[in-house]
Order: sequence, then C-alpha cells, then structure tokens
Amino acid sequence: MQERQYDVFVIGGGPAGYTAALYCARAGLHVAVIEKMAPGGQMSTTERVDNYPGFPEGVEGFSLAMEMQKQAERFGAESIFDEVNSVELEGPEKKIHASQGEYTAKAVIVATGASPRELGVSGERELRGKGVSYCATCDGAFFRGKETVVVGGGDTAAADAVFLAKLCKKVTLIHRRDKLRASMAYAKPLREAGNVEFAWDSVVEEIEQQGGLVSGVKIRNVKTGEIRQISCEGIFIAVGNLPNTSLFPDSIKTQGGYLDAGEDTRTKIAGVFAAGDVRRKPLRQVVTAAADGAVASYMAEEYLQTGLA
Repeated sequence: MQERQYDVFVIGGGPAGYTAALYCARAGLHVAVIEKMAPGGQMSTTERVDNYPGFPEGVEGFSLAMEMQKQAERFGAESIFDEVNSVELEGPEKKIHASQGEYTAKAVIVATGASPRELGVSGERELRGKGVSYCATCDGAFFRGKETVVVGGGDTAAADAVFLAKLCKKVTLIHRRDKLRASMAYAKPLREAGNVEFAWDSVVEEIEQQGGLVSGVKIRNVKTGEIRQISCEGIFIAVGNLPNTSLFPDSIKTQGGYLDAGEDTRTKIAGVFAAGDVRRKPLRQVVTAAADGAVASYMAEEYLQTGLA
C-alpha cells in the first residue's frame, strides 16, 4: 500500500485537474493528480475540440489531455492512476483513501467533473453498450451507414448530431421543446447536413430492442400526447450531466449536487477547492475548466502560505 504526503492533492485528471497541478508544480509545491483511468475526463472522449484557444484547426481531445499531463509532469507534478474510495477533508491534514494506498495533503483541489445523465426509461440500462451510448465520438463509428437518434437540445446534442450525420444514413434529433438550446453556431451545419431530421416537443418513452440490440424508440409528443415509433440502431443520449460528488460531504454541495464554490473556487471546508465541471458555474467548457484549475492552484498556494480558507 502506497502512502505519500503532498502539499496539494488534486482529485481528477481532466483539464481542471492538470492545469491546477501545472500551476502548483511551477510554484514549487509538491503536488499529485489522482485519476481513475486515463487523463482528460470527458474531454478525452471528444473527437475534436474546436473552441480551445491556440488550436486554429482544432485538436483531438485525448491528444490535448496527454499534452496537459506531460506539461504538468515536466514541472514535477505526479500522476497517480488509482480509484479514490473515501476522503477526510476536515482539519489541517486531508486524507484520501484509494484502492492502492492512502494519501495525505495540506490542501485538496477537487476536479472530479461530471458524468452523463440518464433518461431513466425502459430499456436504457440493459441496452447500454448494445446501441445505447452517451458519447457519439466514442461510439459513432459503430453505426456507420445506419439510422440513429440523438436525444437532447443543448450544445452536446447538436454537436453529436452534426458528427453522426457524417457517418450515419439518417439522424433524428429528439428534443422536448420546439427549438434547440444549443449555440447558434450549430444551426448552419445542422441545416446543411441533409440527413438530420427533428422530432420537436417530444420525449423518449421506451427504447425498443430486437435480439438484445436497440431496434428503435417510442416517443411521445408532450403537447398532443401522440405516441410514435422511430426505427434506429443507435441512440445517443445528451441530456446533461451529473456532478461526480458522491465522495464529498453534503455541507459543500448545492441542491443540484455540484460543489458549492464561487469564482475563487473555495468551498466551505478550509483548504478544499473545487475546479471545473464539478462546481456550480454558468458555463462548462474545457477553457473554463482550465481557468478554474489556475485559480484553484493560486487559492491553494495562498491557503498554504497564510492558513486562511
């Protein structure tokens, strides 16, 4: 069992976590990032990131994640690939209990991100990986030349529909309202795709199957109550995310489960900071996560120097 002590311990290896580690390491702090699997978080499942400054032609999400990791490690940050099971955050010494060891730190930066929200309908869980997906860029290639549906109305849903339109025979975008919430930047590519149809004012009632694989969806019009069936072999669900905060006390969470931390990233527990998609904020993007990481590292350094939360 590994046991190490750090000045700052970062939980989560996405853009917020590795930016925080980079800034901490450059400030001369002994810092580690713990990540359950590969670096990058949700960013690593994105085929191309087009809105991160400095990449005029865009950049593949996983490649950007690896570069962030290498940059932080160049200045001395450590990467630990392990699963955190529990934390003790009160008091001057923070304890992180993981599968392969226990770690202690004077300050903790939580950058655990968020996970896809489920629809909660019949057939969803049993068909996950059998036609039900939450990541178009991860699984879209499996549905080349086939008919698929996307559920949602935000930027992720619109981006998924545009991406899938390049691969699939037909894409139906299902949204509970009569217009998308997505950025206007997606309007033109959706309109020009040619094989994207819309099911407005509709919600999925059931995911149908045949032979253990997705065969279609039943949808209900929320205004008329009409039920109709759409044949498809894949359903991509993009209806938001849930913060990964089950490890942390309710005292530092909002009603929605996000960590209650403002622009200074400080939580109600002294020496504990929240960065990235895990904290309450109006916009969740790679660039805002990286910004949070920089702020959190600054606040952690100030805490270590002054002892002030």
